[in-house]
Order: sequence, then C-alpha cells, then structure tokens
Amino acid sequence: MLEQEVHAFRREKAQQVSEARQCAAFFLISGIDLSAALATTGKERTALLARLGRLIERERLKGARRHWSYDLNRHIALKQAYDRLRPAREEERIRPRPMRRRWRARQKESGA
Repeated sequence: MLEQEVHAFRREKAQQVSEARQCAAFFLISGIDLSAALATTGKERTALLARLGRLIERERLKGARRHWSYDLNRHIALKQAYDRLRPAREEERIRPRPMRRRWRARQKESGA
C-alpha cells in the first residue's frame, strides 16, 4: 500500500516537472504562457492556434531548407503545445484523403 502511494507520488511529481519544463520552453520559444493559453476559449483559442500554426509552419520550412537555425526540439515543443491546445473531438481530427484513381482509369482507357 505504501509502495503504491510512493509510485503514485513519483508519477505525479514527474508529470508536474514535465509540464513545468514544457511551459518554460514554450514561453521561451513563442512568448505565450502555456497555462494561460490552456485557460482560453473561443476566439482567443482560435487565434492562439493560428499563431502556433504559423510558428510550426515557419519551423517546418526552416527544416526543409536545412537552415542553420532550425531546431528539432523547438519544432517538437511547438507541435506538442499545439496538440494540447487543439480540441480533441472526433469530427475535428484530420482524416487522410482517399487515393485518386486517375492513373488506373487512364490505363484502362488506353487498353494497357
């Protein structure tokens, strides 16, 4: 019983440390307080998500161009914060588009 409480305490403490680390890193990267951002709703949350989306896109472009200032850890931290702020409703998840079948249709038409 005491061991379970110790493990639960350590897990909770590790989670608090992780969240504090993520809040500090996110503030240094974007200038946005993550705990205040998590408390927002409506238009404020939408504006924050748009700003984060732009930051992620800029970081992605830096990585694609192999820019010297690209930082994978910064990119990951931005994405994790974006995922925490984004609503997790089923209908808002991005679904992959179905594959297009033009190529096969062209082959059948040409008799190949």
